Amino acid sequence: MAAATPLRPWLMAGAAFAAALVLSGCARGGDDHPPAAGDRAVAKVDGHTVWLSDVRDEAQAQGLIAKGAGLDPASEVFRSTLDQLVDRKLLAAEAAKRGLDRDAATERRLAAARERVLGDRLVETVVAGAISETAVQGLYKEQVKAARRAEQIHARQIVTATQAEAGAVMKLLAAGAAFDKLALQRSIDAASRFSGGDLGYFTPDVMPPGYAAALAGARPGQTVGPFETNGRWAIVRVEETRPEPPIALAAARPQLVRFLTYDRIRDLLETLRSQARVETLVKPATSAQPTLSTPAPEGRS
Repeated sequence: MAAATPLRPWLMAGAAFAAALVLSGCARGGDDHPPAAGDRAVAKVDGHTVWLSDVRDEAQAQGLIAKGAGLDPASEVFRSTLDQLVDRKLLAAEAAKRGLDRDAATERRLAAARERVLGDRLVETVVAGAISETAVQGLYKEQVKAARRAEQIHARQIVTATQAEAGAVMKLLAAGAAFDKLALQRSIDAASRFSGGDLGYFTPDVMPPGYAAALAGARPGQTVGPFETNGRWAIVRVEETRPEPPIALAAARPQLVRFLTYDRIRDLLETLRSQARVETLVKPATSAQPTLSTPAPEGRS
């Protein structure tokens, strides 16, 4: 007996199957005409065409490729996704042949899947018009203007194991020793000693305990310490201070787009709810009220 072919993971999802039945009944431009210019047929299942865009859209929906990305027909992602679509068409056609598309439970699932698809398309259409480059840049400028930027400090440090060693370093600094040379000779902090103790620019809140309090109000040219931090002793020379630079537009863009998306969807839903009559026929459950038991799945007693 031949070994059984393993089921593809998506076949185990009932919701995906219901959506497949919905899609099987929605011809995209007809089997003989591509859904969009430049599209091409990649397979036929009992005379019904699978288009390249079908495979690409399914791969994007599964997160296998980025939204808007192309899909190479020679790739493994393309082949596996095409196999899934072929299986989907075969299952949907067989379900219809057996009359399952007219089953009451199936019709309810089809209706729910259709609502999800239509809702998603409405959101895509509304959001596409709302999220322009002008809107993104406008929100970015508003956020930059409203943001409270912390002060960044450019400093060098010398870290010693004991307070006595830190005191000796302070005496050498008072005598005119160069801070960067002492950092190389005396500091036990391997991350900074070889750069003359240079810490670069930072905000005190990201530093270990003790730094924020010691550097509060420190100005360029000032040496603070020694102070204890994590069982060691630190001496810090402030080189420069500056306002923390704002986040770059490119880095902020994903968050800005998400905000504009959610904001537009919220406005859309508020408008739709204000124009509709929505009645909730069940009361929220409380500790004094027993919750309703879950009904048995359709088709079972």
